[in-house]
Amino acid sequence: MLKIAHHALYNHPLKQNHRFPMIKYELIPEQLIMENTCVENNFFKPGNLKDSIILLTHERYYYEKLKNQQLDKKEIRAIGFPMSKQLIEREKMIVQGTLECSLNSLKYGISMNIAGGTHHAFTNRAEAFCILNDQAIAANFLINHNYCDKILILDLDVHQGNGTAEIFRGNKNVFTVSFHGEKNYPFRKEKSDYDYGFNDRTLDKEYLNKIKYEIPRLVENFEPDFIFYLSGVDIIENDKLGRLSVSINGCKERDKFIFDYCKANSIPIQVSMGGGYSPILKDIIEAHANTFRLAQEIYF
Repeated sequence: MLKIAHHALYNHPLKQNHRFPMIKYELIPEQLIMENTCVENNFFKPGNLKDSIILLTHERYYYEKLKNQQLDKKEIRAIGFPMSKQLIEREKMIVQGTLECSLNSLKYGISMNIAGGTHHAFTNRAEAFCILNDQAIAANFLINHNYCDKILILDLDVHQGNGTAEIFRGNKNVFTVSFHGEKNYPFRKEKSDYDYGFNDRTLDKEYLNKIKYEIPRLVENFEPDFIFYLSGVDIIENDKLGRLSVSINGCKERDKFIFDYCKANSIPIQVSMGGGYSPILKDIIEAHANTFRLAQEIYF
């Protein structure tokens, strides 16, 4: 069964943030259930995240400042959200969702997090809506608990996964890959194990040709026994925080290629949703929903 981590957001103070459409986290599961792609049992609410698991990835000094609401104004401004204990608890729930999803992926081949993809969170600081790095924490958990030896983090969000790159710099057990918009945020990029920056207004053909050529080569060279996939849909042409011009169908073809490849090669994959900021809400929902539809279709 496809297992999907879902986080209740009703009455959340950030729900109406115009820069970050939180409503999509409620509408996507509603859409998937309404169209019979999923049923209620596909969704689960994550449990509590232990501090010791967070500290496998993030520096204690930074995490204590978060917990105790002691970030300074500059640090809070870098996040883009007003600081609150509720925000930290939600972030921890997202991370726990990705962690539990990764264990489900080992069992079922794939699992999904309705949220997640907090790839701008560094070991010691928060940035751009990202406070704790969900896939980095889950990757360190799998390795430290001997579930996996070699993990590849595949980041296809339109923004480079700078926090993830910093966290795993020099780590031989984790290979970080980021395909992103070259001229997009972050303007000072970190060095992943593999980076590729697309030019503004890149269309389907160029985007998909590069993805389909490079990803099998990278996977075959590294030989991971697990893949974390950040499936951001902010690559689509009308995304207000992206600068590429990939169609919704092109984005769907991207995800289909990734899932087909992982299933054919028996590599478990955990998927976090990442960015999607189109001013047309139905386009965000459709692009994200395609990822879940494909997972259900290909694996179950």
